[in-house]
This record gives sequence, C-alpha cells and structure tokens, in this order.
Amino acid sequence: MSRGGFSPDEMLPVVDRHDRQVGLAPRRRVHAEGLAHRAVHILVFDPRGRLYLQRRSAAKDTYPLYWTSSASGHVDPGESYHQAAVRELHEELGLELELRPVGRIPAGQATDHEFTEVFWAVSAAAPVPDPAEIMEGRFFTWPQAQALAADPARAVPSLAVVLALLAGPPAGGNP
Repeated sequence: MSRGGFSPDEMLPVVDRHDRQVGLAPRRRVHAEGLAHRAVHILVFDPRGRLYLQRRSAAKDTYPLYWTSSASGHVDPGESYHQAAVRELHEELGLELELRPVGRIPAGQATDHEFTEVFWAVSAAAPVPDPAEIMEGRFFTWPQAQALAADPARAVPSLAVVLALLAGPPAGGNP
C-alpha cells in the first residue's frame, strides 16, 4: 500500500514573490498556470558519502521517469518546510532521520515556480521506496550525481539547482 501519492485536486498554498501565502489552489491549477508555491527536497547520503537519488514513477504528473533528489514534495497548507521534509522523507523512502537545512532556492522556471527549501541527512538504513512514487532509486557518487543532474533528458531541472547548494557530500557532518 502506498504511503504517499498525490491527487490533482490536492490543495496547495499559493504564495507571492516574497513566499507569503495569498491563497489555496488545486495542484493541477498550480502547475497548469505556473503559480508560485512551496516545495522541499531532501538529500540522503550513505556513510560512504554516496547520494541516494530516485527515478520518479511513470504515474507522476510532472517529469515522470526523470531522476530527482532522494525525496521531494509540496508543502501542505499549515505545514512548515521542515515538517513537509520530514513527512516526504517518510512517505517516499520510509525513513525518519535528523534533517539538516542546506539552503533555499527562490521560485523560478528551474523549480517549476516552487520556493524550495533543501535538507540533507546521512543514513546507514536502506531506503524503502514507495512504488507509487518511485520507479527506482540508487546511490551515486558525487561526480555521478552531478553528471546526472546536468542531463536534461534524464533529470528534473531542479536537481542541478538543488545540488549546486552543496560543495559535495558530507565530510565531518557538513555537506
């Protein structure tokens, strides 16, 4: 049974250019009209410094079968970015980890008009991908992840922007 999933009628907070909520709209309208909204990306590294990336399910409404961060998703109404990251990590990968903030990306074309906060964690536990959300997932070295992110035929546009926030895999607890 799916832990997560999505509905085109799911209501999302719509925000202004300063990331202040100005209303709610159905997911399909938010994406169709390019309305600014909120999202999170989580980067999960293993103890060897390899980054887990996922290939999105064929059922996804945007970028099906493209590679993206370890876990990602929209911020729900009334939810903080951190709360959304914790929820998405559990829904998509079945993991509960201490998440550390990496940075913030302004809404724009590369992020599909999403104000995005990025978090990271290190885990020795194996991710358990939700098949409703994820076609496949695996660990990549940092150079492999960067090369994949640079390939617009294989990776979502936001992946390169997300990875650009990091200098590399965690060393001594900092990415």
